[in-house]
Amino acid sequence: MGRNHARVYGLIEGASLEAIFDTDAERAKAVALEFGGEVVESLEALAARCDAVSVAVPTNRHLEVGGKLLSLGVNVLVEKPIARNEEEASELLRIAGEAKRVLQIGHIERFNPVLQQLEHRLNRPRFIEAHRLSSFPNRSLDIGVVLDLMIHDLEVILHLVRSPVSTIDAVGVAVLSKHEDIANARLRFENGCVANITASRISPEKMRKIRVFQEDGYLSLDYQEQKGKMFWIESGGIRQAEVEINPAEPLMAELTAFVEAVREQGEPTVTGQQGAAALEVALEITRRIHTDSEKFGIGRMDEATAAEE
Repeated sequence: MGRNHARVYGLIEGASLEAIFDTDAERAKAVALEFGGEVVESLEALAARCDAVSVAVPTNRHLEVGGKLLSLGVNVLVEKPIARNEEEASELLRIAGEAKRVLQIGHIERFNPVLQQLEHRLNRPRFIEAHRLSSFPNRSLDIGVVLDLMIHDLEVILHLVRSPVSTIDAVGVAVLSKHEDIANARLRFENGCVANITASRISPEKMRKIRVFQEDGYLSLDYQEQKGKMFWIESGGIRQAEVEINPAEPLMAELTAFVEAVREQGEPTVTGQQGAAALEVALEITRRIHTDSEKFGIGRMDEATAAEE
């Protein structure tokens, strides 16, 4: 993701890619050679050169790296999840508040044009179903699929429903890593809305879809293909129509919004508080998964069984 951020910063009008820092110096040099910017040797040197910085490091370093940059007076975009636990998220929020700097969280689906169309047509969601499937990534293995993938849908759903979660049921299985690689969660909100969310990083196919049902119809949207349909009842039958979507790169929209928030010193589209709220629900889901695994003796598949599956 760091490489992708470097590519996009160089394309944003009114912004420039100034500097890159990575503990892997050769990787930093390769990115700089491809997209520009100067390789620096410390976070302090990075802060001295930049007004805004993307933090694309392992989740367990978000507080250390993001907090340091914020305390040095830099505006920061931290890739999702905001941190590895609630305490670290709270500390990051505290540092950002004291430094009076922008802290945006990288929940990229909020910038997908598909979601923008959904928001325009939404009035009172009653049932939401989301599927997010991908092949095994060989990255982000320090966290499970809930914090790696499902958290995208959790943040979107919390944004759409705007009601506290009342109950959570969850299941998950570790297949190729020490954390859950496939998971399902069912959330019930205080306003009566129910969300059913499935995430997998061991699927042979890729899928990023959401369906939202409300009293006057429902919308079926595909984040990946950036297309969708809406359905409603008319004259005793079900009518449908394509949702008009102007294709766009979500990362470009996300970083452009971040740059604008820094320029105006305004509230970012995805705030630290919203990122922390999504993390809180995601962590509760993982706790339910781990509790059930211990209760029922559900273990990790061995490599031979996983290969057969």
